[in-house]
Amino acid sequence: MQTKIKTILAIFILFVSASSCDNYLDLRPQDGIVRDEFWKTKEDIQAAVIGIYSSLLSSPPGVSDNFTMTEYLFMYGELRGGMLAEGLNVTEDQRDIMNSNIIASNEVTSWAAFYRTINYCNTVIDLAPAVKNEDPTLTDTQLKHFLSEALAIRAYLYFTLARTFKDVPLKLKATLSDAENFQIPTSTQSEIFTQVIKDLKLADEYAVENYGSAASNKGRITTYAINAMLADVYLWTEDYQGALDATKKLTDSGKFALIETSSSTWFNTVFAKGNSTESVFEFQYTTSNLGPFYNIFSLRPQFKGGALLMDQVFGIDSNNAENRDIRGDFASLISATGEIYKFTGLNNFEKKTLQEADTHWFVYRYADVLLMQAEALTRLGGQVNGQAALDIIADIRSKRRAISQTAKTITATATNKDDIIDYILAERARELAFEGKRWYDVLRVARANNYERKQLLIDLAVATAPVNQQQSIIAKIKDPNSHYLPINANELYTNKALVQNPFYK
Repeated sequence: MQTKIKTILAIFILFVSASSCDNYLDLRPQDGIVRDEFWKTKEDIQAAVIGIYSSLLSSPPGVSDNFTMTEYLFMYGELRGGMLAEGLNVTEDQRDIMNSNIIASNEVTSWAAFYRTINYCNTVIDLAPAVKNEDPTLTDTQLKHFLSEALAIRAYLYFTLARTFKDVPLKLKATLSDAENFQIPTSTQSEIFTQVIKDLKLADEYAVENYGSAASNKGRITTYAINAMLADVYLWTEDYQGALDATKKLTDSGKFALIETSSSTWFNTVFAKGNSTESVFEFQYTTSNLGPFYNIFSLRPQFKGGALLMDQVFGIDSNNAENRDIRGDFASLISATGEIYKFTGLNNFEKKTLQEADTHWFVYRYADVLLMQAEALTRLGGQVNGQAALDIIADIRSKRRAISQTAKTITATATNKDDIIDYILAERARELAFEGKRWYDVLRVARANNYERKQLLIDLAVATAPVNQQQSIIAKIKDPNSHYLPINANELYTNKALVQNPFYK
């Protein structure tokens, strides 16, 4: 018991005295967060919540995962998004997903890391309320703030799973011992989305607006991170008024702004340093807890930008080399080599060293929220809304110095929804390149209104597939079940209640 008390006190002292508030993400309670004897004080809850954030950055001690959570988020959002090419060290399983040659034994389809963190969240949600009986210094407000963080992170992970696998098991109670029943069937994607919205609404009721420091405000769950998530889910469920209302919680707050500055300063501020006025929620890597990016993009590159990415996405002015989108060369990637630069660069001229490679993972940025707002406005219809959407795009393009070659001509009345949505998709590609968004963006738009624009997915497949595989891939894409990954073979073996996605049977 004395050892346990010393451990918790050490964690708490480090937490409140750290010179940089994002250092709390490097800490986790000893031996995980599920021991019954742990739940006695508010410091225990705080340490458990620290454990949740830590699990988003790296695997717990003694766990040998193939990938970190961040790598899964990158791969799920980008491997099929048409903006990547194979690096020298790409794995066979990664290549298979990029080429739509996916089977259930593919290691990338493992969801173990997601459910481990979900269980950490469930443990806080289940056990934290009883701490009030043990620790009279724990206030209702403090408890609700902790619960808000656990609820929101659980919701985000389920949202990601449902977008990636479609139907997944929905477990809302903590697993505290190996004796518990693991035979859980899947819930439908619609049921998952409903639960995610329910959790996010409750989390918002309990949420913190301001922790008192930029690092904590950007690295922990706030009401603004929650509403960015809600807007995203509402777009997927085609509740466009709900999405618009959620984005307005951020745009009306006055706490976020796009940076107007030189290209080098912009890159360094938003990406190399992080936690800027353009940030909503970022996974906070530090020099003592580095992310995976330097390895997978630079030292042993698994991925690089597609060969035609600069030309087709960011645009090239062949008459004036100085006229360039600041999000392109030496921002998202190095055009000459295709190396992905967004997560390793220090500025537009030099990379960070390996020891300094602490660039964050960007879950939601303000430009993302603005483009979601533009999408919601467009879907709601009408010339006023359409023009407001175009104004949002124009503002982002102006601040990023987008070149005229990537501008899209829109009908004068601004009432052509498909044209505006295409413009938004193109701008999201430029703005959010390699941030784990592209596949989800195209799939979301394609599946809306009963797959009204499935052709977007077919066009994407044709544009990126080897010529000799295009017809086969097009045939696959026509089946909506192919848009989701299979349940991993190991999960099917251990959980007999699961039923494989019919496309992969």
